[in-house]
Amino acid sequence: MKPIPAAPLSRRSFLKAGSAATAALPTLIPSSVLGADAPSRRIQVGCIGVGPQGRGVMSNFLSQTDCRVVALCDVSKRNLDEAVKMVNGAYQDEAVKTLHDYRELISRPDIDALLIATPDHWHVPVALAAARAGKDMYLEKPMGLAVEEDRMLRRACQEKRIIFQFGTQQRSSQQFRLACELVRNGRLGKLQTINVWCSASRPGGSTTPVPPPADLDYELWLGPAPQTPYTAGKAYDEGEAWKTWWYNYDYALGFIAGWGVHPLDIAYWGHPDMMRGVVEVTGAAEFPREGACNTSVAWDVKFKFADGVTMQYRGTPNGAAPSPLNDLGAWKKKYGQIVDHGTAFEGTDGWVMVDRTQIRTQPEHLIETQFGEKDIRLPRSSNHVRNFLDAIKSRQPAICPIEDSVQADILCHLSDIATRVGRPLKWDPSKEEFVGDAAANQRLKIRTQRPKYAIHAG
Repeated sequence: MKPIPAAPLSRRSFLKAGSAATAALPTLIPSSVLGADAPSRRIQVGCIGVGPQGRGVMSNFLSQTDCRVVALCDVSKRNLDEAVKMVNGAYQDEAVKTLHDYRELISRPDIDALLIATPDHWHVPVALAAARAGKDMYLEKPMGLAVEEDRMLRRACQEKRIIFQFGTQQRSSQQFRLACELVRNGRLGKLQTINVWCSASRPGGSTTPVPPPADLDYELWLGPAPQTPYTAGKAYDEGEAWKTWWYNYDYALGFIAGWGVHPLDIAYWGHPDMMRGVVEVTGAAEFPREGACNTSVAWDVKFKFADGVTMQYRGTPNGAAPSPLNDLGAWKKKYGQIVDHGTAFEGTDGWVMVDRTQIRTQPEHLIETQFGEKDIRLPRSSNHVRNFLDAIKSRQPAICPIEDSVQADILCHLSDIATRVGRPLKWDPSKEEFVGDAAANQRLKIRTQRPKYAIHAG
C-alpha cells in the first residue's frame, strides 16, 4: 500500500521531520531534550473509554517511551478514577487531564492520536468525530452496528489520511502471520475451505429496571441507542450482576462480531480473495427468549466465495445449552485439542489451525517452512500499539488498516444478517450490498438513532 502523507503543517509532520532537524543541531544539547523520546517529539495520546478493555490497551501505551497519555475521557467516574491511578503511577506525576465529554478531548489541538475503547454502539460515532478532526486512532473492535457506519468511517479516514489501527491484535502475533503466509504461498496446496469459531453470546441478565449507578452518566452512556431503563449490570459488572451490553442488540451485535471479528479477520488476512467476487451466505442461529441478552448464543454460517473456497463459521457455548449448531466434534477430531476460538485453513495438500495458544499443521513439517525472497510476506508486528505508533511516525499503514478492518467487520455483519433473515443471500463486494434483496439491504443501513446523538455523512 502507498504511504499515507500527513496533513500539511500538522504536529505529526513536525514529529516526522524532527530526526532530520536534530542532525543539524549542536551535539552538546542533552539527548533527553532532542532524542527520540524527547517531550517535544512524543506522540500525545488521548484515551476515550477507559473501562477494563480500554485500560488494558492503555497500559501498552504507557509502556512506550515515545508517547504520553495526556488526557482521559469516560462517562463513568469509577473508570476514570482507575485510569488516573494507572497513568499517574506510570509517569509518577499528576499531569493527566480528565474529561467527561469525548468531544472536548477530540477538540484539543495538542492531542495527536486517540485510543477509542467505548461500548460498541459508540465506536463509530466517536471514531468518526476523531477522523473528521484529523486524529489518528486505535479503535477497539468491532466497528459499527451497521455496514453503513463502517463505510462512513472508512470514507472519513481516507479523506483525512488518518492512520487507523483496529483492535484485531492477532495480526501482531507470529503464529497468525505464519498461518496466513502458509496459505497465501500455496504451502497447503489449493485452498479449499476455511473453518472459523469463537465464543457465542451469553444468555440471561436482569430485565428489572433499577436506578443507574450514581457515578455513571447514563444519558450519555446511551448516546445514540434507544432510551431504555437501566438494568443491573448493563454498563459493567456490579456485585452479582454481570455486564450485559456486550450481548444486547441495542448496543452490539453480540459475540458473533465482538469475539468473531478476531478469527474472521485472520480468515480474511489469509484469503483476501474471498471479497473479490459475489459471496453466497446462509446461516442459522439460536437466540435467547428471555433476559437482557438477546444476541445469538449459537450459530452456523456458511460462505461460498466466487473462487470456489468455502468457509464455515460457528459460535461455541458460552453459558447456553449445547446445540447442534455449535457442535465442533468433527473439527476437534481433525485438528486435535482446540480452544473456544480459532481459524483453520484446509487445502489439497494439508491444513493449518491457529488460535492464541497454538499453531498446528498437517503435515507437521509445514510449521518449519522457510520462505524465500519471492514468497509473499505479510507485515511484521510483535506489538499492536508499537505498530500503531510507528505507523504514525512513518505515515505508512498500520497492520490493521481501515480497508482491511471494514472487510473483517463486514464478515460479521453478513453472518448476523444471514442468521436473522433465514434465507440464502448473495453479497456483492464491489457494491457492498446484497443482490436483489431489499429487506437484507435495509439491515445494512444505520439504525434509528436518538436525534441528539445521530451521526451524519460529512
